[in-house]
Amino acid sequence: MTMATVYPSLLRLSLLAAATQAISPRADGDCPSNTLEVSYPAPVAADGWTYRLVAEGLTRPRGILFDSEGGLLVVDGGTGLVHFRLEDEGGTCVSVGERTVLVEDEDLNHGIALSHDGNTIFASTANDVYSWPYDATSPGPLDNDSRRTLVTNMTSPGHTTRTLLLSRSRPGILLVSRGSDSNEDLETEHVDSGRSQIRSFNISRLGGQDDGPYDYLDGDVWGWGLRNPVGTAEDPVHGGIWSVENSVDQLRRDSRDIHTDNPGEELNFHGFIDGSVGDGSVLRGTGEENNYGYPLCYALWSTDDFPNLGNLSTGDQFAAGQADNMTDESCNEDYIAPVLTFQAHTAPLDIKFTDDGSEAFISFHGSWNRNEPVGYKISSVAFNQDGMPTAPRDSRNATTDILTAPELGNCPGECARPVGLAWDSEGRLWFSSDSTGEIFVMARGAGGRGGSGGSGGDGGGGEDAGLQLRPGMVMLGAVVVGLLLV
Repeated sequence: MTMATVYPSLLRLSLLAAATQAISPRADGDCPSNTLEVSYPAPVAADGWTYRLVAEGLTRPRGILFDSEGGLLVVDGGTGLVHFRLEDEGGTCVSVGERTVLVEDEDLNHGIALSHDGNTIFASTANDVYSWPYDATSPGPLDNDSRRTLVTNMTSPGHTTRTLLLSRSRPGILLVSRGSDSNEDLETEHVDSGRSQIRSFNISRLGGQDDGPYDYLDGDVWGWGLRNPVGTAEDPVHGGIWSVENSVDQLRRDSRDIHTDNPGEELNFHGFIDGSVGDGSVLRGTGEENNYGYPLCYALWSTDDFPNLGNLSTGDQFAAGQADNMTDESCNEDYIAPVLTFQAHTAPLDIKFTDDGSEAFISFHGSWNRNEPVGYKISSVAFNQDGMPTAPRDSRNATTDILTAPELGNCPGECARPVGLAWDSEGRLWFSSDSTGEIFVMARGAGGRGGSGGSGGDGGGGEDAGLQLRPGMVMLGAVVVGLLLV
């Protein structure tokens, strides 16, 4: 005698429960503990991604990272250094449990890093890089009497962010990027200007509290001729050092305005942190020969109606602006070209690799100098086993968008503007939006708000993207429904 004949009601109830579990939204698609919604047309997540607004009301959140206890650390421009204790219910169902201002300093504006052991935190102003002792188990206001100045003499009136990258492959090596004084900063033709550069410092050599800081010009040069390399990253597998560069505005060539689609933004490779030479296709390591062209040479993005195009293609360097005595040939022979080139004015501000080095995610802050806005998104770039992008150097579609503005015509006034990126211990990608004072979490294949809705605003009100049917569960649901109808 079968179970179905002895316990028909019990069987049907069990199958009904299984069917309900199979075809209902995942629990983490609902998040009663976090009902925050954006006040503008909500961003659109790509298929397979979901996101949720977690924190709002910040002044100007820029760099972000996580400490060893899962606390979210944020450089909030105009406020200082802020810690968020999070309530995590899985997926994107995360909310703020407590907010603590660790350092009140309106001059802290972007850069942030954490030592490998998690016991030292670093942050930067336009002039200085500071460090403080830090205890992730009891985060509270940091004592400025214990603050140390590690690098100094970086003040300039132009680009003021000083991005910090502390190497994981070589603990103690701190890379600091510094942008130009102006749109076309002619003094950056000379490496001793100290601007439009990335330099590294061995901070482990700074022993006692009384050891003086490095002057920025004391650092090893990883790259110069970089107009504003705001985003820097280390490939966690190969130890490659990468940056994303914001190129010039209002550029002219042969007396013609080309600024709408040129020059492109850049993904640049600076060598391996261990000093190895790689395949020799580009100059690697530190030294004054590592010049990427600015302010004389720029990367071509669009070839359409480009003056005196010749044999140039996307990714090639061309002479323009102040390059009176330069040629396209010398730009391509004497300077290092980008590995990839992106749409002009998209403004890449951060880059973060996955743990296996197979992808790098880039935040594109968005344009201000273009009639039709571009950017306002987060995208990924695929990398191969050798630690190089899979796309060719002349590609115009090397990125895959994972979060975009629903209507670029609303930007910048009614759009999120991504800045800092950070991975948490659960493999979720977080980002800050400085213009809206917000922090978001994104998850691949997890519950949350995604698709076309996002969360609130004019983007459709936001559908919970928690309905994720696996093939086996779909089949189970079909079988169950069939049995219940018998």
